[in-house]
Amino acid sequence: MKGNDSEGKSPKILAFSTNTISDPGIDMAGSTHMHYPESVVVVPVPCSSGIKPDWILYALESGFDGVFIAADGTDCAYVPDCTNRTGKVVAKAQQLIQEHGFDPARLKMAAICSVCAESFVSHIEYFSESLSELPRDLQ
Repeated sequence: MKGNDSEGKSPKILAFSTNTISDPGIDMAGSTHMHYPESVVVVPVPCSSGIKPDWILYALESGFDGVFIAADGTDCAYVPDCTNRTGKVVAKAQQLIQEHGFDPARLKMAAICSVCAESFVSHIEYFSESLSELPRDLQ
């Protein structure tokens, strides 16, 4: 079975976005009617470095086909080394999900700024297409 279902629906993606940096850009994508898969579920968090690898594993085990982290990048208001911290979260999460039978390619991170609506849409469309090509990993 592929990452999407047999009816041709888009893969289900959980997207973590940050309240002050990436969320406004994602909101802009919606408010300007940019098209991206409706199967994307956005969950806001204060800082991308605070995402727990267990949350990513739980999302995949719960039926999401992929997890996208719309990271703060260098604009984080909370910690000066957010980029490095978020990178470590992603590395730990990829190791964890692989240990549980999931392809690490089911996790993607990109820095999305407050006005980066087109960038978000582009990343999500590409990620969705990539997930469609992956076989379903677990069970």
